[in-house]
Amino acid sequence: MPFTDRSFVILGQVDSTNNYAMAKVHAGMAKHGDACFTSWQTAGKGQRGKEWQTGKGLNIALSIILQPTILKINEPFPLSAAIALASLTFFKFYGGKETTIKWPNDIYWRDRKAAGILIENVFQGKEWLWSVVGIGININQTKFEKEGANPVSLKQITGKSFDLVMLAKHLCQCILEKAETLLTNPFNDLMNEYNSNLYKKEKLVRLRKNNILFETLIKEVSLTGQLITVDATERQFDFGEVEWVG
Repeated sequence: MPFTDRSFVILGQVDSTNNYAMAKVHAGMAKHGDACFTSWQTAGKGQRGKEWQTGKGLNIALSIILQPTILKINEPFPLSAAIALASLTFFKFYGGKETTIKWPNDIYWRDRKAAGILIENVFQGKEWLWSVVGIGININQTKFEKEGANPVSLKQITGKSFDLVMLAKHLCQCILEKAETLLTNPFNDLMNEYNSNLYKKEKLVRLRKNNILFETLIKEVSLTGQLITVDATERQFDFGEVEWVG
């Protein structure tokens, strides 16, 4: 499905673009490919209940509504991988080849976080009706209040300022094109692409599980979304089971 401007709503200010898009879904007014954008999000949401910090008027906060009609409720990772790859393609276009995907779907440039993704779903029985894909990407911000996640923006990387609306529309196109591949391409192909762009692949990292710190080598991510690592033995971790330390 091609992206059109008719599907793109620009919001001056909103608490969360995901909240706005989800309200549209629940009101029965949503269509596949509808998108809403703002550069001023007052209560952006991140993974696992965290807040997404963003500077007023400086970055992209975007939500796009998708109908994942062929996907199964018990197999959510294909969509997450596709959205991560679309965001990677977008950021690489402007920020360069040192861009990777940090499992499960953060976008990193070198060792710094450039973008975060939050997908919220609507189910009815065994049917997956809608997904609201929220993406926050650092574009023109150069000073960040909280440095814990070690953020980076396109402006810091390139020294250039960018048109936020133009870039947000480009991001929408990347998302719709990659989501379309779920209909036509084997998921193995998508995962091969995902793993070839995996942050710290074949490198030793430190992880924490249940307050136990350990060193392990990142191998790949499985078809069902588990992080696979190797040290004395091969391990598999679900999202949220381990914390990255370094």
